[in-house]
Amino acid sequence: MEKRILEYLSQVEKENNIEILFAVESGSRAWGFASPDSDYDIRFVYKHKKEWYLNLWETKDTIEFMTEDELDGSGWDIRKALRLLAKSNASFTGWLFSPIVYRANDEFLNELRNLAETNFNPISGFHHFHAMNKGFEETLGTDKMTLKSFFYTIRTALCTNWIAKKETIPPVYFKEMYELVEEKYHHKIDELIQLKGERIEKSTDPVSEELIGLVRNVIVENNSLKNNLANKKANQEAFNAFFLKYV
Repeated sequence: MEKRILEYLSQVEKENNIEILFAVESGSRAWGFASPDSDYDIRFVYKHKKEWYLNLWETKDTIEFMTEDELDGSGWDIRKALRLLAKSNASFTGWLFSPIVYRANDEFLNELRNLAETNFNPISGFHHFHAMNKGFEETLGTDKMTLKSFFYTIRTALCTNWIAKKETIPPVYFKEMYELVEEKYHHKIDELIQLKGERIEKSTDPVSEELIGLVRNVIVENNSLKNNLANKKANQEAFNAFFLKYV
């Protein structure tokens, strides 16, 4: 599948007269708990020729595609991406630190990751994941809960908790957040990840009350920590210098 993805990305470049600066996997495959029927969520940042940025009028700054063989693609122009990163956009930091990189300008990607880390605003990141978590929490322990919704709930709860305690960008790969929970839970979560890897996305296999209780406890802790976060503003000059360097 990787060969197919790389071929399609090259086709996207040619059709849109752009250069893709990096392309990664996002979503459950990057998080480490994909199901057999999970899509490939391809995310990328690209740039146009320099003249494109001198246009008087606003022009489209996104590219999206969906193929018959489950390639779900979404790309942002570098200017759009940087503007969102300056606000610590959590969706974009998820792309940026994905463990699955299909292709990249390594210098660009490493410098952009450093820019993200040094300008991360804990308040922005916390409230993004906390708000998402509230939506997922509604199905926790109900007959509407699927394995997919459980993992979305525990992931967003732990991302929120990571930011509250460390004030840094949370890891994309889910297991890297195991340090936030007691070791006795690790094997139980691993077993559930293995089960999810064998089931379809909408599987309703039961989740133990112990793990449901763990997630609820993390959410309670998050609510108690939400007023203690630092509010950090991005260095706009650093973002602008980065933009000028790469366009």
